[in-house]
Amino acid sequence: MFRRLRPDLSSLRWKIAALAAVTACLVVATVGVLVHLWTARDIRDRAAAQAFNGLYSAMDTYRRTKTLANGAELDPAELPLVLRHPVDGERHTAYDGRVEGNMGPSVWAAQRVDGPGSRVLAVQVNMSSELYTLRQLDVTMVVASLLALAVAVPLAVYGAGLLARRLRGVSETAGRISAGDLDARTGPTKGRDEVAEIAATVDHMADTLGQLLRTERQFTADVAHELRTPVGGLLAAADLLPAGETEDLLRARVRDLRGLVEDLLEISRLDAGAEQPVPARVPLGPVVSEAVARTGLRTEVTVAGTEADRTVETDPRRLERIVSNLVVNAHRHGGPPVEVTVEGRTVVVRDHGSGFPADVLLHGPRRFQTGATERGTGHGLGLTIALGQARLLGAELHLDNASDGGAVATLRLPLRPSGSCGTAASA
Repeated sequence: MFRRLRPDLSSLRWKIAALAAVTACLVVATVGVLVHLWTARDIRDRAAAQAFNGLYSAMDTYRRTKTLANGAELDPAELPLVLRHPVDGERHTAYDGRVEGNMGPSVWAAQRVDGPGSRVLAVQVNMSSELYTLRQLDVTMVVASLLALAVAVPLAVYGAGLLARRLRGVSETAGRISAGDLDARTGPTKGRDEVAEIAATVDHMADTLGQLLRTERQFTADVAHELRTPVGGLLAAADLLPAGETEDLLRARVRDLRGLVEDLLEISRLDAGAEQPVPARVPLGPVVSEAVARTGLRTEVTVAGTEADRTVETDPRRLERIVSNLVVNAHRHGGPPVEVTVEGRTVVVRDHGSGFPADVLLHGPRRFQTGATERGTGHGLGLTIALGQARLLGAELHLDNASDGGAVATLRLPLRPSGSCGTAASA
């Protein structure tokens, strides 16, 4: 529950939200700095103009009446050093950054009066009130920026969430298609953006892939069905041949061909969903032992646990098919000894050969592909059929290699039959 409430910070939603927040912060900081610098410069320029104009008026009054006006002073002690010796007849301004109490920073304007060696008339304009207003402006901008972020970030999270949900829907559809659900579709999506294009492309890919697979399955079923009659005729004709090496060889090849045709028909039925399991409560150990015995191959069977522990509800015919295919595959492509272990609801078939090829472990078994030359020859249908039958029973078939060598196939039966098994049982 707590994991579900915790946001996934690595998701696209939070990355977009974080990018929007960082972008907003950069914009706010840039605008704030520019406004601060522009306002501070404007305050200083206005203070300099005020001091300049005040000095002009004070100088005019002093020359006419010899009195000081507009706050003017003669040779003030606080006058900046740069203004203590101004050029005759010229007015100069200077910035004074000193702060004493409520005074400062300030701007001074100064001009010499009565020729060389005479005194300096100066006017000071205090900027403390304007700078206080600037600080208030900075605080206001910070508060406004925080409020804007408080509104913008949730909106960014919401908008990114809409995009992430649309992308997640496309991803889930693609995952269902890759898992074998060829009827999965994203469906119509709002808008005409890139996400809609991706969704349309995934749906088109699914349509094309589904049509190709349906064509392949139908072709496989048709070929296998059409071959049954001539193969049966060949087997009957082989019975008419005189006994001998040629007759034995021909009969063996015809039997192999008939087995291949039956395997193709079984795969086509599994692909088409035409198979329905018929569950029953059976002892797992005896069923597995019987399936191994019917292969006619030398295999060591070990059954652990009590009889009650080994009773399962499953389709015994399909279970025997899975076990026999795994045992035959172990003898054909692996190496002796081949061992079958039954424990609880788990059946393990192991050989001591070269192990499963990396491609089979990565992508699973493929039709007409054994994966590696050292694992022998074959059609690659045995594991495919076993995997299909296991899925039909709701079981899990896991392929792996033992640490000390050899292939290991582990079949785990479910506690309860799959949905199709339950339906068949009730019927």
